[in-house]
Amino acid sequence: MKTIKVDGKEVEVPDHYTLLQACEEAGAEIPRFCFHERLSIAGNCRMCLVEVKGGPPKPAASCAMGVRDMRPGPNGEPPEVFTNTPMVKKAREGVMEFLLINHPLDCPICDQGGECDLQDQAMAFGVDSSRYAENKRAVEDKYIGPLVKTIMTRCIHCTRCVRFTTEVAGISELGLVGRGEDAEITTYLEKSMTSELQGNVIDLCPVGALTSRPYAFQARPWELQKTETIDVMDAAGSAIRVDTRGREVMRIMPLTNEDVNEEWISDKTRFVWDGLRTQRLDRPYIKVDGKLRPASWGEAFQAIADKVSATSGEKIGAVAGDLSAVEEMFAAKLLMESLGSANLDCRQDGTRHDPSKGRASYLFNPTIAGIEEADAILIVGANPRWEAPVINARIRKHWRATDLPIALIGEHVDLTYDYAHLGRGAASLSDLGEFASVLSDAKKPLVIVGQGALTGDNAEALLAKVAELAAGEEGWNGLAVLHTAASRVGALDIGFVPGEGGKPLSQMGDMDVVFLLGADEFDVTQLGDAFTVYIGTHGDRGAHHADVILPAATYTEKSGTYVNTEGRVQMAARAGFAPGDAREDWAILRALSDVLGHKLPFDSLQPLRAQLYEAVPHLAAIDSIEPADVGALASLGAGDLGTGEFTTPIADFYLTNPIARASAVMAECSQRFVQGALQQAAE
Repeated sequence: MKTIKVDGKEVEVPDHYTLLQACEEAGAEIPRFCFHERLSIAGNCRMCLVEVKGGPPKPAASCAMGVRDMRPGPNGEPPEVFTNTPMVKKAREGVMEFLLINHPLDCPICDQGGECDLQDQAMAFGVDSSRYAENKRAVEDKYIGPLVKTIMTRCIHCTRCVRFTTEVAGISELGLVGRGEDAEITTYLEKSMTSELQGNVIDLCPVGALTSRPYAFQARPWELQKTETIDVMDAAGSAIRVDTRGREVMRIMPLTNEDVNEEWISDKTRFVWDGLRTQRLDRPYIKVDGKLRPASWGEAFQAIADKVSATSGEKIGAVAGDLSAVEEMFAAKLLMESLGSANLDCRQDGTRHDPSKGRASYLFNPTIAGIEEADAILIVGANPRWEAPVINARIRKHWRATDLPIALIGEHVDLTYDYAHLGRGAASLSDLGEFASVLSDAKKPLVIVGQGALTGDNAEALLAKVAELAAGEEGWNGLAVLHTAASRVGALDIGFVPGEGGKPLSQMGDMDVVFLLGADEFDVTQLGDAFTVYIGTHGDRGAHHADVILPAATYTEKSGTYVNTEGRVQMAARAGFAPGDAREDWAILRALSDVLGHKLPFDSLQPLRAQLYEAVPHLAAIDSIEPADVGALASLGAGDLGTGEFTTPIADFYLTNPIARASAVMAECSQRFVQGALQQAAE
């Protein structure tokens, strides 16, 4: 720590802080365009100028000068900085005047209007006139893909976007070409950006040079109702803000959560919002003579009741989808138990997770933030770049900072960082080569296990082997199971798996009645002739196969609990309301239970949650992680690891759930970045 005086106020700060950070710690406001806490220092906008006592007779860029570079006074007094002297004020006004020389006066038609750093700082630190009378320069707009819109005449060359794509996203596709007034930021040969994190440059751009293409000219920020919630496009549980106008979701933005996503979100999270309103189910349907027809809730419930009454509990099953909240899965489990059924499953991808083996067997035990403590990483049967982009960015961040040794067993893919490819299947776990000594020497080894490695009969033996490799120093459990479904950990926590005598999804082909809670990620034809009740949001695979459709609410239209891959309990907030006759899933199940003659013991969300918390107490602790018992891993049975190859469960990053498949933006991204890449590889 080091003591420094800012405008006469003494403050103690870490000695690795920049002057800008030290000044803000003291409560001074320092304008900036190029500086960002998570990016390298560029020092090229010069807006953050301050006066250093005893320094040169000119202002200093506070972002590029460190606290440890400051010299004490002649008698050992703390170094002193001034942020509001006439010199500083004049310098900032001059810099702002230069920045606005070529900036177009198009604020009324700019999508950044109302949330533009340049506007705000011009008002706070600029002057009311300009001495520049020459023609402004213009730059040709670039097409850099279907997600980010460019108006490069507005660019002030802060290079935040260049540094983000290079350092965080791991793609060197943006850069600055030319010199002087001919300098401009562009992609290589003006091609599209390919990163699944590219949308974050929209938030980083302090002017209107990079804006959201799908959102362009849709709304102004002051028209929108803002709701803080969490993302369910993957199992990371990123913090997001959903902006709505009326009933319609207009955009999705990231929120800062240092423990999960820092301040980044994936493009699927950010741009999937148009899928929330297209291909929606907004009324119940019944299949008559092989065709679905609209029906009332009463008709739909009666059709289900007739089928349920004609069979027994052993012939009734329920499957939870990847986007289901804990509340509706708990309600479905209670309903199945009251009907005498133990045929429950949440593992659409066929994984062999077993809650009886303890939570440590299916959690990302070191936590997402704990990645930065690891001193060696082994990835088994996973592609973090597609399965959880923000977690992959965290791995890359740690790798850049420490030259972390990383190895992969599975498909050879571009993860944006260097790694040793040890093989493609389980046999490679028995012979890690030189990486075996790296893991054994590591005090905090981290082994990331993907869902692609846990689908075979050898899943338990593989977990036992991985747990052995991930054992480090006292208090460290490096077994990190990376889930792909937002609902999976919550479902395992409440035991939404086959009970005693119950059948998993793969054996439900002989059922008479099957309830699907938004379950679309499996081959629905394997249900055979079972009477299928689909409780979901979109006309997707499950709805096409269903005999009765009950319209439900998406994650932005209900309050629901989710548990992310590290076991963090999170609450999704309702940002809008479901269309038409669609209702929240738990309410549908409660109403249906009454018709079935097995009335569930709650009438609202509060009593339902009270029962849930009584059954699974740790779900009441929102935004906290209940540590798993590492000792339970000893119950995993060792065995033959087999010789099969691992395959990633995600074939197309942009089309992993019903909402994404209903999105025109995601369809375009899939065509351009996934199908296009496959065609190029084939050629």
